[in-house]
Amino acid sequence: MKKIELEIVALSHSITQTHSYAVVLGEVDGLRRLPIVIGGFEAQAIAVALERMQPSRPLTHDLFANFMTTFGIELIEVIIYKLEEGIFFSKLVCHHDHENIEIDSRTSDALAMAVRANCKIYTYENILEAAGLYLEQPEHTGEPDIAEPKVGKVPVNKSIPDSNMGTMSIEELNKLLQKVLEQEDYVRAINIRDEINSRKKKNG
Repeated sequence: MKKIELEIVALSHSITQTHSYAVVLGEVDGLRRLPIVIGGFEAQAIAVALERMQPSRPLTHDLFANFMTTFGIELIEVIIYKLEEGIFFSKLVCHHDHENIEIDSRTSDALAMAVRANCKIYTYENILEAAGLYLEQPEHTGEPDIAEPKVGKVPVNKSIPDSNMGTMSIEELNKLLQKVLEQEDYVRAINIRDEINSRKKKNG
């Protein structure tokens, strides 16, 4: 199965849901985005590496990266290879002693390691098709759409509470999804995406 390369384009924090974060992966040379809900500790671990910050003592992922370097283990790539009941499964593909070794990992940990190793991140078409979000093509302004990963809080539109999504049509949900994506509240976008996918399954 052909692998699709991704890159981290944002780390989103929703102010409507306490301690809710999403790491947003973007399709390289494409418009699809794959947001994944992660915990606060994992969000911090990714943010520290993205911002090239140097903590006074190594964080857990820094320790693991240092361990791998010390013993000559190279992290070649990270693959998000399965999506099951809303949970993403990933693996670290490592090289040691002329041999490639695959290590199972939580996706959030795998991404934190990928940033530290500066290795590529991949997934498969069926996962992007099931959980990806399509960004509408923006008007060309002469500037790149995303210059670098964005970290921090993002604005949230509270005009339509998520609790009212059950009364909305799929067309209305799709419009709301695009509006929320423009505001970069990916945590809320995940909830809307899941509601849309659930409706499609029910409708066969």
